[in-house]
Amino acid sequence: MTTTPPTAAVILAGGRGTRMGGVDKPGLLVHGRRLLDIALSATAHLDTVVVVGPHRPELDARITQSQESPVGAGPVAAIWAGLSATGLAEDALVVVLASDLPHIEAESVDALIAATSTDNPVTCAVDENNRTQFLFSAWTVRELRERLSALRDGAGLENQPMKAIVTEPFSTLRVAGTTDCDSPADIDRARSHPRLTIEQARTAITNALTPLSPHRADLADSLGATLAQPLVALGDLPRSDVSAMDGYAVSGEGPWRVRTEIRIAGADGQLELGEGEAIRIATGAHLPTGANSVIRDEYLSLDEPSRILRRLPDAPYRNDARPRGEDWTTGFTIAPTGTAVTPSVISAAASGEVFDALVRGPVRARLIVTGDEIRRTGPLREGQTRDSVGGILPYLLERNGARCESNSHLRDTADSFERVLADATELDLLVVIGATGGGAADEMRSALDRLGARTIVGRVASRPGGSQITAVLPNGRVVLGLPGNPYAAVTTLLTMLPTVVAALTGREPPPPLLGIIENAAAVSSDAVRLLPVTQSPDGRWRADPSVRTAHLAGLIGRSAFALVPAHAQNGAAAELVFLPG
Repeated sequence: MTTTPPTAAVILAGGRGTRMGGVDKPGLLVHGRRLLDIALSATAHLDTVVVVGPHRPELDARITQSQESPVGAGPVAAIWAGLSATGLAEDALVVVLASDLPHIEAESVDALIAATSTDNPVTCAVDENNRTQFLFSAWTVRELRERLSALRDGAGLENQPMKAIVTEPFSTLRVAGTTDCDSPADIDRARSHPRLTIEQARTAITNALTPLSPHRADLADSLGATLAQPLVALGDLPRSDVSAMDGYAVSGEGPWRVRTEIRIAGADGQLELGEGEAIRIATGAHLPTGANSVIRDEYLSLDEPSRILRRLPDAPYRNDARPRGEDWTTGFTIAPTGTAVTPSVISAAASGEVFDALVRGPVRARLIVTGDEIRRTGPLREGQTRDSVGGILPYLLERNGARCESNSHLRDTADSFERVLADATELDLLVVIGATGGGAADEMRSALDRLGARTIVGRVASRPGGSQITAVLPNGRVVLGLPGNPYAAVTTLLTMLPTVVAALTGREPPPPLLGIIENAAAVSSDAVRLLPVTQSPDGRWRADPSVRTAHLAGLIGRSAFALVPAHAQNGAAAELVFLPG
C-alpha cells in the first residue's frame, strides 16, 4: 500500500529589509496581514511548520520556532536550523520559503510538493518574471540534509548563498504568487489590490458589470440567457376542453349509449354528442360538442351487448376534463423579466405558443489555458504538465450559463496575453486559467494594465482561489482569471462564475445554499477554505481536512464542496457549491 510522506515547511522569518530601512520585513502588513502570517496561512495544512528567526511569542504553540547560529548567518544556516528542529524522517517532503511572498497561497505550496519525489528530489518555484525562486522550493528531507551536511563539512554554512545548495540536479515549476518583496515599491504593488472576501468580491462584480444589450432570439437557442421582458402566453392552455384521463366523454346524467367512434388526441373534425350519448376518449383528446364531463374507466361499467354505459354505484362524481384556459389564458405572464432561460422556461413558453423572446445573453465565452509547461496532446516531455482541465471547463461553463465559443492554449509571453485580450471583440467573457499571481511582472496583470483594464477583484481571501482576477477591458469585455492548479481553477470558477453570468445577463445572483459542517473547527483557517464535503445520515456535511490542488481526485465521489468560513466552530453553516453531474 502506498503511503503519503509527511510534509513540513521551514519558513525563514529573520531577515531585515535593508532596502526598506532595516524594518522587520516579515512583520510588514499587506491587506491587514503580516507577510509572516501569509506564509503561515499557505503552509498551515502541512504536518509540521517551523519558523526560523527571532522568537515570536504570539505564534501558535503548534508552530516550532528556531534560530540560526550565529544570528544573521544567512538563509542556508537558517534552513539548517529549521530542518534540525523538525525531526522529520528521510522520506518526508519539506517546503522552504521566505516570509516575503505577499501572494503565496496553499495551492502553490501543494504544487511544489506534488512535483517533488525521490526521483525528483528538488523543485524550485519560477515566478511571473521567469526567475527561479530558490527561497520557495520543495525538497525531500534526505536530499536537503545531504546537501546541507556536505556544505557544512566543507566551506561551512555561514553566509552562504542559496546557490551553494541548489545545484544540479533540480527541477523548476511555474506557480502563482511567487514574486517576493525586496523594496518599498514591491510592498506598494502588493498592497494595490484589496484582499476581498468572497462575498465582497461577488458584490463588487454585481455592482461593476454592465448587463449585455437585449436582443430577440429563439428561446431554444438561449439556454443561460435572461429574459429582458416578461414572457407572455400567446394562447390559452389548454387551447380547448380536453380529457385528462382515458375514459368516456358523456352528455347528460346517464346511463349512456356508447357510440362506435373513438376520440383520440389530435383527431381532426368535429363531433357532437346528443343527450344520453357517450364516446370513448383518450387522454389529451378534445371533447366533442355537447359533452358535459369525462368519466375515467374505473368508475364505469359497460354492458357490451347493449352498449349501455353506467356509473358504478360507489363511484365518485367528478369531471376528468380540463376546461380551456385552465392553466392560463392568452396574456398570462409565464415568467417575469429577469428570469433565467432554463429548459423549464423553454418548455413552458412552447406550451404558451411562445418561441422567441427578448433576452440578454447567453454569455459568449472564450477559454484560455496558459503556461509554457502545459501540454494538451501527445507524450509529456521533461518539465511539462498535462492539461487536465481544458477539456472539462467548457462543460462547466455551459452548466453555469456561459457558452464556450473557443478553447485555446496560450504561451506565457507579454505580447501574447496583450494580443489575445485585445482581440476579444466578439465575445463577452474571457476565462483565463493560470498567470494570476500578484507579482509586478505578472504577464496577465501587466497586460491588463497596459490595455487600460479596470480591475474589479484583484485578490480574494480564500484557499484556494486567492490569486483570482475579475477585470473589465475598455471594450467592455470581462476577464475572469483563475489560478492555474486544477482544483483551484475549478472551485474558483464554480464559486464566482454564476455571479459574473448573473451580472452580465441582468438577473439576481443565485442565493447561496447552506449546509452544516460538523467538523468545521478542524478544517477552518484564517480564510475561507474550499473543501470537498460528504453528507452524513443526519443531513450534516463533513469536510475533507485537506485536498491536493494539482488534480481533481479529491472531487471524485463528492457531490459538492463547501466554503468553510474562517475560524469556524463545529456545526457552522457554510455555503455549498454542488458539482455538475
